[in-house]
Amino acid sequence: MKPAFNLVGVLFCFFLAAAAVPAASGEPLTLKRAVELALTHSPASGQAAADEQRAFASFRETRDQFIPQLLIGSGLGDSWGYPLSLEGSAPSLVNLTAQSALFSPALRSGIHAARSEYKAAQIGAKDRRNQVVQDTTLAYLELVKWQQLIGPLQQQHGDATNMEEVVQERIQQGIDSPSQDTEARLSTARSKLRLAQAQGAIDELRSILSQLTGMPSASIEVVPDSVPALPEASTNSADTANSVKANPAVEFAQEHARAETFKARAEHLALWPTVDFASQYAVLAKFNNWQQFFPTNAFQRNNASVGVVVRFPFFNASQHAHAEAADAEAIRARKEAEATKNQVSQETLKLQHSVEQLTAAKEVSELEYEIAKSEVDAVQIRMSSGNATVHDAANARLQLAEKYNALQDTGFQLERARIGLLRATGELETWVEQSK
Repeated sequence: MKPAFNLVGVLFCFFLAAAAVPAASGEPLTLKRAVELALTHSPASGQAAADEQRAFASFRETRDQFIPQLLIGSGLGDSWGYPLSLEGSAPSLVNLTAQSALFSPALRSGIHAARSEYKAAQIGAKDRRNQVVQDTTLAYLELVKWQQLIGPLQQQHGDATNMEEVVQERIQQGIDSPSQDTEARLSTARSKLRLAQAQGAIDELRSILSQLTGMPSASIEVVPDSVPALPEASTNSADTANSVKANPAVEFAQEHARAETFKARAEHLALWPTVDFASQYAVLAKFNNWQQFFPTNAFQRNNASVGVVVRFPFFNASQHAHAEAADAEAIRARKEAEATKNQVSQETLKLQHSVEQLTAAKEVSELEYEIAKSEVDAVQIRMSSGNATVHDAANARLQLAEKYNALQDTGFQLERARIGLLRATGELETWVEQSK
């Protein structure tokens, strides 16, 4: 009867393996290729590119105010009495105007502000790019972890199922008490739960990678060998300080603060004199009564004016208040940049300590796993000499499975912390480029 139960357990494990591991239906996806696809397909990358394009267009809009703007049109209209103006110009068949800024300190400062905002947008795009790389890398590594765990988890579930059958046989033979059956079923249920969690995580991570890369989830086949070795974390305070300065979040906040400072300066310079270039050409119509008010020999149909418009702001209390508000915004932006720098510094330091602690935790897990393996071997030897029972062997294998799972979880947590530290120090994308 016992071989029949074992055969059932083997068949059950076989069907579990067939259901848990989907058939490969696509080309292998390396880490480097996954990141490349994510950078071109993910919505975050598209949003960053749009923000950068918008900031550059705003910079050009401000800068091009020093380039003459040409406008051609017509101001046709009938006249009764003296020809009055239409929208500031005399009625004309053709009207051509051109105007631009010649001297405007406020506009110059506004150009500097727009340029800084464009640089900030570029840095922000880089930060979003790093976020996409980090998200893709973590999803990829976690998928590798769970796919490598599927086999051992299936083995653990098969062992638990077989042990449950053995316990039931021993209870029927009067060797074990009925309470042993509950413990065996609990062990089987735990292994089944862990296996279901693994399969659910695999499906979820495939979906995440599919959304990031644009590939069908069923065709995603990760390649564990494509993941390069993670570098050792640096604990040098000088390296940490330099990495904080080069952090995109810090650079973005500092560039934004610089832009706000230029904007505040522009508001103050708006009270300075300005000089604009202006010109106009018009072809007047004879039916607008011009000849009734001007001698025939003095009237000309073609007329032009070229000159400059000088403005001297004399008093503008509203602009003074607006400039003070801009000063407050600039101060706030500088304080935000300082807070961002402090926050990034603390997060980097925290990640460094986390890497150190998880490295030590992984070493502990490895030693505990080695001890559990030795205990399994020792129980096998004692069983051969009759000094151990099947329950001792089952407990030893259960402890080994728990230590193995804990080791895999700790290893992934360490990888997650190292990936976060690589992003904080600006080395993440360089590390990904080293992959196969």
